[in-house]
Amino acid sequence: MIRALILLLALWAAPMALAQTAAEAPSGAISTRDDAATDLAILNRIGTILAQVPEFDGIRAQVDAGIVTLSGEVAEQPTLQRLQGMVGRIEGVVAIEDRVTLSTDLGTRLGSVRDRFSTRLTAVIAGLPFVMLGLAVGAVIVLAGGWVSRRERLLAGLAPNPFIAGFLAQAIRLTAWIVALVVALDLMGARALLGTLLGAAGIFGLSLSFAARDTIEGFVATMLLSLRQPFNPDDLIEVNGLRGRVIRLTSRGTTLLTLDGNHIRIPNQIIYKAVLTNFTRNPERRFIVELTIDPAADLGRARDLVLKALAGMEFVLKRPEPVAWLDAQGPDHVVIRAGGWVSQDGTDFDLARGEAFRLLHHALDAKGFLPPEPIHRLRLEQPEDSPERPSRPSRPADRRLSDLGPDAAFEEMVERERVDDGRDLLTPRG
Repeated sequence: MIRALILLLALWAAPMALAQTAAEAPSGAISTRDDAATDLAILNRIGTILAQVPEFDGIRAQVDAGIVTLSGEVAEQPTLQRLQGMVGRIEGVVAIEDRVTLSTDLGTRLGSVRDRFSTRLTAVIAGLPFVMLGLAVGAVIVLAGGWVSRRERLLAGLAPNPFIAGFLAQAIRLTAWIVALVVALDLMGARALLGTLLGAAGIFGLSLSFAARDTIEGFVATMLLSLRQPFNPDDLIEVNGLRGRVIRLTSRGTTLLTLDGNHIRIPNQIIYKAVLTNFTRNPERRFIVELTIDPAADLGRARDLVLKALAGMEFVLKRPEPVAWLDAQGPDHVVIRAGGWVSQDGTDFDLARGEAFRLLHHALDAKGFLPPEPIHRLRLEQPEDSPERPSRPSRPADRRLSDLGPDAAFEEMVERERVDDGRDLLTPRG
């Protein structure tokens, strides 16, 4: 059954295939008639063409049954290709029998070279005005770009810092050269050379971007940091666990002076991608101190005492208000955490935190809120005639607010490092 069905389908499709084959027969089929008149017409047409072109003076043609036989000599290979192209377009030509050879005569070859050189020289002389015009227009564009790039006052108004201004000046000069080259070559008529140069420049730029990826990344990071300025000179920042005062931002990296007096230079691409903490951007900063108290003591009174002591400290700001809260650390002791705000304008944060801890510890100790010490004390009685033992002061003397100011020696060190050498890209804080 299946075989019979397949046979029927084959018989039904056969006429359609034959019809399609007939329809797709080439329209340029060779005629079956051998017409001498047609050969003569082809020969006359070829002879007319050969007579009009001086380069074809040495060519002879014969036509038989639509087949053209060419013989003779030509001076150059392009001449032969040109001849074959012309003959092939003549109606009625079935095939071309090429028996043309390149001439070995030295005079003929030199004459061809001389004619070609004369033609090109004539074309060059005819194009000299356009060449001069292109050079003149290109020179004007380059000079205009150089003049604009040297306008420091104009660039300073457009750019926020010297680095961006210098980059903008270089970009203007480079753009002027590119525009001058494109306009000059277009006026000269060298569009093919222009396309070649633009393509080569694109390939070179792509290769350079892969080869100098790190350098380009650092340059872009420097530009973005110069524009956004996430920190100012002398700011205290922390990047990837490295903390220090900002000395300068250059095109290669950012220099920090640690609180220990060490220099750290961090690449700008790391600065841009890392989590950066600026401790100076907001002058008000809160400190937190932890004190351990006796869990058997009155915890509410201890917390109120800490808040009262914080409010009485001269260097602690009234607004925002100080805070204190309790945190159970185990059955043997309780931690009370206290926080207060200080102004970093004129007050050293670390010194203020240390002084607050000292004062709070003394206040809790005086009221008996500290846990008992798990040690044994030995008291040695002194003879009555011995000098009187100095008594323990009831409370430590409060440090003056001026004692909590920044270290003058360290500030002088920062100022010495901040000497402007023309490389800093940061804008000083106003």
